[in-house]
Amino acid sequence: MPRRLPEKTKNAPRKPRRFGSNRRFRPSRPFIQSAPVKENQEMEVVIDDIGSRGDGIARIQGYLIFVSGSKIGERVKVRIRSVSGKFAVAERMA
Repeated sequence: MPRRLPEKTKNAPRKPRRFGSNRRFRPSRPFIQSAPVKENQEMEVVIDDIGSRGDGIARIQGYLIFVSGSKIGERVKVRIRSVSGKFAVAERMA
């Protein structure tokens, strides 16, 4: 048996249904900021993790720096080779 609506809303005018919206979903990204490193910058970092490809990962202010050929716990001097929005790639200095 179908459900009956209350008398108040039974004859009330309905709003037209909108299937689209002019608003777009924009997730809030609290970490939008410039990278704390620059290309060809030299610095000393501590490797605190290993990436999926075996590269060491260092972090500076939450920003990831991938260093090839390093192990966890090492303190290495690196030169930044490339910088992107979420991470940088560095090489070890001799």
